[in-house]
Amino acid sequence: MRIISGIHKSRRFEVPRSFKARPTTDFAKENIFNVVCNLIDLKDASSLDLFSGTGSIAFELVSRGCGEVVAIEKDPAHYSFIRKIQAELKADNMHAICKDVFRYIKSTARTFDFIFADPPYTLRELPQLPELVFSHKLLNPDGIFILEHSKEHDFSSSPHFLQHRFYGSVNFSLFRTTSLL
Repeated sequence: MRIISGIHKSRRFEVPRSFKARPTTDFAKENIFNVVCNLIDLKDASSLDLFSGTGSIAFELVSRGCGEVVAIEKDPAHYSFIRKIQAELKADNMHAICKDVFRYIKSTARTFDFIFADPPYTLRELPQLPELVFSHKLLNPDGIFILEHSKEHDFSSSPHFLQHRFYGSVNFSLFRTTSLL
């Protein structure tokens, strides 16, 4: 796992082989962040990383200067790994939470400027994630929500859908609370 840009650029972390998580590839991560940085200023933004896995996206957000990063991961081993790397990076603006994503969404009153979700591609509830994010009002006005998914999913009919990007076999659907003018 590698941090692409920012204050921790090029830092690498060895992910345990026993992990079930599938980190977003460096190629896909670099390209989607190029798109994101043209849509929203991440500097000082509040960010939420759902299904954090290895923490790859959360650490990228910390490195790029987000004011606050919340990482949600329910697997205790993955959560411990995230906390270990968080301590190594001295990422005081990051809060890792060991909790089920759906319980977090339903219980939080927080809102965010940027939300990234990388659920298991086989997750039965994956198609409902955009509706959950918007119905629970997790995204601030003009915020961006990105959902990583397989090519089998099409979110273009969502009222908040902005665009679809794909890099190799990795697909991203981008959503926004308001339309771009």
